[in-house]
Amino acid sequence: MWRSWLPSTAILGVAVLVLVTGSFAPAPTLVAVVLLVLAWVGSPLFFPRHVDDTSARRDAAARGVPIVYWRPGCAFCTRLRAALGTRAGRAVWVNIRLDPDAAARVRSVNEGNETVPTVFVGDTVRTNPEPRWVRELLG
Repeated sequence: MWRSWLPSTAILGVAVLVLVTGSFAPAPTLVAVVLLVLAWVGSPLFFPRHVDDTSARRDAAARGVPIVYWRPGCAFCTRLRAALGTRAGRAVWVNIRLDPDAAARVRSVNEGNETVPTVFVGDTVRTNPEPRWVRELLG
């Protein structure tokens, strides 16, 4: 679980260091604000609530929505999440760092690699799909 927070914690530490050593001048303060935004975007808080793989499959099938497998610190996952905006909450999100079954499912369709984001919709799977495709699925 702590690995999910490592990148954001590191960025947060740098932001605090910039603030402490920058004497609250405008430029260092701006840098610190940008770093704090990056820490939030890179954190698990930026993504919808994680559910386990079994629940995700059941929920996605019942609602007819995609399952997005992701992991914290993944720039492509952050890009997809940001591009979906408010629609992101309609999809089912599974953090592969918290669920070994989810990681195994991702490996099974990516030649043994844990490449994310991997999106499943019924029998269709796409790795690192265009955000536009996922937005269309979410309506």
